[in-house]
Amino acid sequence: MSLTNIQLKQARPGSKPLKLFDGGGLFLLITPAGQRYWRFKYRFAGKEKLLALGVYPEVTLLKARKLRDEAREKLAGNIDPGETRREEKRQILLAAANSFEDVARDWFGKRMEGHCKKHQDRIWNRLETDIFPWLGKRPVNSIEAPEILECLRRIEARGAMETAGRVRWSCSQVFRYAIASGMAQNDPAEVLKGALTKHRTRPFPAITDPEQVGALLRAIDGLHASLVVKCAARLAPILFVRPGELRHAEWAEIDLDGCEWRIPGEKMKSGAVHIVPLPSRAVDILRELKPLTGRGKYVFPGERTSERPISENTINAALRRLGYAKEVFTGHSFRKVASTLLNESNLWTKDAIERQLAHGERDDVRATYNYAEYLPERRRMMAWWADYLDRLKTDVKVDSTQSASRIK
Repeated sequence: MSLTNIQLKQARPGSKPLKLFDGGGLFLLITPAGQRYWRFKYRFAGKEKLLALGVYPEVTLLKARKLRDEAREKLAGNIDPGETRREEKRQILLAAANSFEDVARDWFGKRMEGHCKKHQDRIWNRLETDIFPWLGKRPVNSIEAPEILECLRRIEARGAMETAGRVRWSCSQVFRYAIASGMAQNDPAEVLKGALTKHRTRPFPAITDPEQVGALLRAIDGLHASLVVKCAARLAPILFVRPGELRHAEWAEIDLDGCEWRIPGEKMKSGAVHIVPLPSRAVDILRELKPLTGRGKYVFPGERTSERPISENTINAALRRLGYAKEVFTGHSFRKVASTLLNESNLWTKDAIERQLAHGERDDVRATYNYAEYLPERRRMMAWWADYLDRLKTDVKVDSTQSASRIK
């Protein structure tokens, strides 16, 4: 006989567990302590089993009957409803463990190791600010492209078009890692490449006319500044490393006798060691500076404390004092000068120039092991470049295409 709601309300616990049967394997179990549990009794593969259907009265009689009928339908299809329930719970727990933020942390720890800390911080801060508040707790395999696009639109709304593209790239890397780890089936961030507002990059200002470069070099030689700042400004055009790499130079990285500066991978944008051959002119400048700063860590220590290098604005401030506005020339512009004039000389292979510029390597493993690539040519090129800059300073008409055979 089927149960009624009145029977359920009037039933009282006894000294032993009490079972009130509704039919079709459904019954209400009342414990001596007064708890009331719905159970479904069934047989599968010759074994008697029980399936928990919830607690009364949160699960009503009507709801319990519906759950029983759904379980019986599975049995009719030769499916064990208890095993199905356990798999559903497993998937829920798995999804909770594989949230986008958790997967991103795993990806970041394994894939971003070796990149410079500044680059690491920039990527992680963007994810924490622009993605995690909305998608961080979501299972990585449940996130769809429109949801990511909504986050990226918020970034675009504040005018950070380039940042939106970089955050999309980071999200794509997380999804690819999830796919490789069996936690997701597709990369919804990949399809958003064409959906973002196109960012128009503004190139760094630069002076590439040889005569104007010569005038700039003469101005730097006449710079009224401390020896530390003056040496940094004189080395910037010769070595054309990134401003951050120059100001963070350490004496321990520099071999003056071997004429070489090895920048550790953690300081480089690519995460790989970078070799900078030091032409004799650069060695002379460093030897002039070493008696002053050589006892400390940094080649170019700050004025207030030797525990920190000169500030990131030091070279730019020096250029401003020389009359070069930020729209005309910056510390980063020395790289553009070198790239342009070295390529125009037709004396050096493009690969050697790009390697010396330490432009980003798409293959992280290749970048790690090829830091010495084209090194003999790069040594000759850096010697020629320093000599070429010296000739520009003399205000002599220089043919940059002259043979490099004289450079040993």
